Amino acid sequence: MAPMLKGIVEDAPKRAAYVTFLAGSGDYWKGVVGLAKGLRAVNSAYPLVVAVLPDVPEDHRRKLLAQGCLVREIVPVYPPESQTQFAMAYYVINYSKLRIWEFVEYERIVYLDADIQVFDNIDHLFDLDKGSFYAVMDCFCEKTWSHTPQHKIGYCQQCPDRVVWPERELGVPPPPLYFNAGMFVHEPSLATAKALLDKLVVTDPTPFAEQDFLNMFFRDVYKPIPPVYNLVLAMLWRHPENVELEKVKVVHYCAAVRSRGGTPARRRTWTGTTSRCL
Repeated sequence: MAPMLKGIVEDAPKRAAYVTFLAGSGDYWKGVVGLAKGLRAVNSAYPLVVAVLPDVPEDHRRKLLAQGCLVREIVPVYPPESQTQFAMAYYVINYSKLRIWEFVEYERIVYLDADIQVFDNIDHLFDLDKGSFYAVMDCFCEKTWSHTPQHKIGYCQQCPDRVVWPERELGVPPPPLYFNAGMFVHEPSLATAKALLDKLVVTDPTPFAEQDFLNMFFRDVYKPIPPVYNLVLAMLWRHPENVELEKVKVVHYCAAVRSRGGTPARRRTWTGTTSRCL
């Protein structure tokens, strides 16, 4: 389990924002609308900035502006050419998320993927001590991890005592803590933005694209926060012992809701809230 949040400090109102990312002409903009409405519903005091690629249609941008979003076009970022097969083909566009470190008009950002919904106010995340990269630890149990030694032996950082990492047999220590990059807290910085892009040029792509890259880049300053801030739905059936349903603040719909895991009432609440947002 991730440690409980510490290091929250008193401060004057901040130049801060929630940030999400949008590409293409598909229906993903509806997720952004839902996110914007969710943030309003919990009385967030901070704006939602949508980083859009040039291929996002004007009609979709107007819909986001009508919801009070701030729309900011960014230049696409591409990884070096390679034969890497991404866990999902569309992951390659997510490297463009590195551009959000250029949003230096904000002292602090909370990044949220567009397939996320907020169910409680999380503005206090902007008050965490600076200098660290805050995010929720990922789960290694889903089939998208099948290419990894973790998945092959059944090891997951969410329950490291269930299947102990066989360090003696493998001759290597357990993998470092690894976060899900669908939600994180950090500080924009032109120096960091340049360092990210410079490092990307000399780094071979890996299956989880920008998520792997960000984990590598911020490994030494990463601090886990509790799963309630980015509840990936698979946690409901993979690690129900780590899920405090009534305390969940952020739900990440990056996997289909299945019949197992979670109470029917809670599933109806989440599904109904999301549908009402659109």
